[in-house]
Amino acid sequence: MNIKDINVEQLSPMMKEYIKTKTEVGSDCLLLYRLGDFYEIFFEDAILCSKELEITLTGKQCGLEERAPMCGVPFHAVDGYVNKLIKKGYKVAICDQVEDPKLAKGLVKREITQIITPGTNTSTALLDDNQNNYIVCLCSVGEKIGISIADVTTGDFYLSEVEGQRALMDELYKFNPSEIICNEAFLVSGANLDEIRNRIGCVLSSLEPHYFDDDRCVNTLTKHFKVKSISSLGINDFPCGVTAAGALLTYLLELQKSDLTHFTHIYPYVSSKYMLIDSSTRRNLELTETMRDKQKRGSLMWILDKTKTAMGARMLNSFVKQPLLEKQEIEKRLDAVEALCKAPMERDEIREYLNAVYDLERLIGKVSYKSIKPTDMVALKNSLAVLPYIKMLAASIDSELMKEQSAFIDELGDICKLIDDAILEEPSLNLKDGGIIKDGYSEDIDKLKAAKRDGKQWLADLEANEKERTGITNLRIKYNHVFGYFFEVTNSYIDMVPDDFIRKQTLTNAERFSTAKLKELEDVILNSEDRLVNLEYDLFCSIRDHIACQIDRIQETAKAIAYIDALCSLSVVAERNDYVRPKLNEKGVIKIENGRHPVVEKMIDHDMFIPNDTLLDNSKNLISIITGPNMAGKSTYMRQTALIVLMAQIGSFVPASSANIGIVDRIFTRVGASDDLASGQSTFMVEMNEVSNILRNASSNSLLILDEIGRGTSTFDGLSIAWAVVEHIANTKILGAKTLFATHYHELTELEGRMNNVKNFSIAVKEQGDDIIFLRKIVKGGADKSYGIQVAKLAGVPDMVIDRAKEIVVQLVDNDIIEKIQSIEVKSNASKAKTKIEHLDEVDLSQMSLFDTVKDEDVVEELKSLDISSMTPLDALNVLYKLQNKLNNRFSFD
Repeated sequence: MNIKDINVEQLSPMMKEYIKTKTEVGSDCLLLYRLGDFYEIFFEDAILCSKELEITLTGKQCGLEERAPMCGVPFHAVDGYVNKLIKKGYKVAICDQVEDPKLAKGLVKREITQIITPGTNTSTALLDDNQNNYIVCLCSVGEKIGISIADVTTGDFYLSEVEGQRALMDELYKFNPSEIICNEAFLVSGANLDEIRNRIGCVLSSLEPHYFDDDRCVNTLTKHFKVKSISSLGINDFPCGVTAAGALLTYLLELQKSDLTHFTHIYPYVSSKYMLIDSSTRRNLELTETMRDKQKRGSLMWILDKTKTAMGARMLNSFVKQPLLEKQEIEKRLDAVEALCKAPMERDEIREYLNAVYDLERLIGKVSYKSIKPTDMVALKNSLAVLPYIKMLAASIDSELMKEQSAFIDELGDICKLIDDAILEEPSLNLKDGGIIKDGYSEDIDKLKAAKRDGKQWLADLEANEKERTGITNLRIKYNHVFGYFFEVTNSYIDMVPDDFIRKQTLTNAERFSTAKLKELEDVILNSEDRLVNLEYDLFCSIRDHIACQIDRIQETAKAIAYIDALCSLSVVAERNDYVRPKLNEKGVIKIENGRHPVVEKMIDHDMFIPNDTLLDNSKNLISIITGPNMAGKSTYMRQTALIVLMAQIGSFVPASSANIGIVDRIFTRVGASDDLASGQSTFMVEMNEVSNILRNASSNSLLILDEIGRGTSTFDGLSIAWAVVEHIANTKILGAKTLFATHYHELTELEGRMNNVKNFSIAVKEQGDDIIFLRKIVKGGADKSYGIQVAKLAGVPDMVIDRAKEIVVQLVDNDIIEKIQSIEVKSNASKAKTKIEHLDEVDLSQMSLFDTVKDEDVVEELKSLDISSMTPLDALNVLYKLQNKLNNRFSFD
C-alpha cells in the first residue's frame, strides 16, 4: 500500500496525523510513531522494517477497506532496533508523545523529537568509544571542494578546502566518516561516488540547493557562534569551507532538534600542516586496523594505544592519522614523552587518576542534547573530582607541552560540588522514576520524601491526638477512593464531635468527617509520589541546564586531559618496548640503526625479531634496491622503515637503537597485490593506478615504499616498467624521492653501477642442501637467486611439482636475460636461434601469435643488422623479447 495513493480523507484521525508526520520527514526516512507503550511503523516503512528487524508484520484498521501494514517495537527497547537500522544505513525519525495522555483532550500531541542517521547517531551502544563518529559535508564550487567535518557526540567541528579528487579522498580516508552530505554539483563533479560509498563504507546523499546558499550559511554560523562576522571565527579564508560548514550546521540543527550548544568552536585546518597519507598507505601500513581482519589487534594503534580514557584514545588516533611536519611541534611532543619517561612515578600516578575519568566529551554532548542520565551525572562528578590532582601532577613534569596542557585544565570544582551536593551516589537509572536527589538539598523534596516514607505514622499520630482532644475513644482514620482520608465517628459519640470537624458522609450507624489538618496530610500523602518524581525531575533538569552553560570550560579541560593521556601512553609504550628518542633533521637523511617493526616484534615469541639498519638520503643513498626470496622479510623491512618515520613525526619514540629522521611530507606505499573486482580492475591495473598516483604526487621530500612493481604482467613488460620507474625516481630533476624498492627482477641490480644514487641490498639467506634458512638480515649487494623453489617447498607444494620445477629452472637459466644481453655480439648463426622443445619462457602466451611463421634466416638477418653500440640495455631487452616471441611461436608445448 503506497502512501501517495491513499485517500487521506478516508483515514482515521490518528492515521491522518501519522500521514501528516510521515510527509514532513520524507519518503527517505523511516518513521517510528509512539502509540502507548510501543513505537508503531506503518505502510511501506512497516514492510521494510519487518524484514530488516525480523519482526512480525501485522495490520491495523485505518479507515480504508484494506488494513494498513503495521509492525512495532516496545518503547523501552527502541534504541536497539534503531541502532540496527542505522547500521544498515537507514535514516530514522522518532515521533514521541509530548503531552501526558491523561491530560490530553482528543488525540495526544506528538512531535518529531529526533531524526537519526549514521552520522548523527549518539547511541553509546552502537558507537566505538575510541573512534570519532564523523559526518562530512562537501560543497563543490569550480575546482575547489569545501569540506566540513563534525562529530555530534563530542562537538568537534572543522572546515577546510581541497583541490582535486585525490586530495579529497585523502581527507575522507583520514576522517573515515559514517555519513557524507553534499551539494548537487559534487555529484556531477567527476568524483568516484562508488569508491566513496563502498571503500569508505559510508552513506552519501545530496541536499537541496537552499542549504548551500552562501548568505544563509554565513548567517547560520554567525548566529550559532554569536559573532558579528565569520572573520571573528578565523574562517574567512575558506569561502567554500564556510558554505560546507553552514550547510552541515543547518542540517544538524534540523535533524537533532537541539541547539547544539556543545558546538562551541569551529576550527579551520590546512591539510598541508600534516603529513599526507593516502588510502593505500593507511591500509598497507595497517595504522589503525589490519588489512585482513579489519581488527585493531595487529595494527600500529594496537601497539601505541595504552590510553586510560576514550577521549585519550581518540586523540592518539588523530596523532597517528595526522603526523606533524613542523619540526618544532614534533620536538615539543618528543620533549614531553621524554620528560614523562624520566618521571615514571608521576606519570603512573597521572594514569591512575585517569582511570577514574569517563568520556567527558561525550558526557557533555549528552548534556547538550538533554539526554544525560542521573548515572551519567555521577560519572561526570567522579571525573571532575580527580582533575585537581591531574593538573598538579602534569604541571610538575619538566615539559613545555605538559605545562601548557596543565594550564588548560579547569578544576571545575563548582560543578563537581553542585553534583555532589545534589545527586545520590547510586541514583535511579530512569530519570522519570525519581530517586535522584540527595536528602538535605531541597526542603520541598525532603518533605515529599518524608510524606512518602512517614505518611502512615503521621496519620496514626493525628488519630491519637484527636482522640485525646475530643475524648472519642473509638475515633478512627479510614480511607477509600471516593472520599480519600476521613475520621469515622459512631453515632454513640456523635454529640462529642467538635465544631472544626467537617461532615463528609452519613452512614446508618456512623458519620464521616474531615478536618483542615487531615486534608493537608491527605494532599501531601496522596500526591507526594507524583509530586516527588516531578520535582526531582525538574531539579535535575535545572542542574543539567546550569552545567550546559559551562560547556566551554568542560570541553577545553577534556581536550587537555585527552592530550595528556595520549602523551602518557606514548611514554609508557616507549619505556616498555625499549624505544629511543629519534633525532630530527630537515636535510633529507633517514638513518636508522637496528630498526625493528613495532608490531611484528610483538607477534614473535622470545624476542627473536632481527633488527636492521636503514640509510636513505638525497644524494648517494636515494634509492635502495632490495632483492631476496619471498618470505625473507623484504616487505617487513620496508614497512618498518615507513612506520619508524611516521612514529617519529607523531612525536613518538621509535623501535631502534638510534634514529635520525629527515622529515617527510608524504609516505607512499605500493605493497601487495589484489584484484579490484568491484570496479572491474585486475591486479596489474590496480598496481599501475597506485604507481601512477605515486609518481604524479610524490615530491623530493617524500618516502616511497615500492614492492615488486611490474610483477602482474609478463616478464619483459614488468621488468621494463620497474626499470623505468626507478630511473624516473632517481632523476632528481624530475622527482628524487627517497625510495625502498623491493623486486624479484635481479636485472635491476645493474642500476647500481649506472646511477650514482642507487644502492643494492638483499636479505641474507643460508643454504643447507636443497633447503634454506632466512636470516632476516639486510646486507649490501644484490641477491644472486630468488630461491622460489625452496620457498614453495617450505609452503608444502607436492614433491613431484618441486622436482619438475627444478628441471625447468635449469633450462630457463640457460636463457637468462642478462646472459642474452652479454652474448648479443656472439656469432649470429642459425643454430643460435633454435630453441629446445622443453624450454618454457615466462612470456605471456596471450601475447603470442598462433599463425605467424618465422624462418631462422629472418632472425639471423635481423640480429646481424643490429647496432649494438648504440643500444641501451632496455632496447636490447625489447629486441630480444621480440625475436624470442618470433621463434617460440613456431613451437608447440607439451
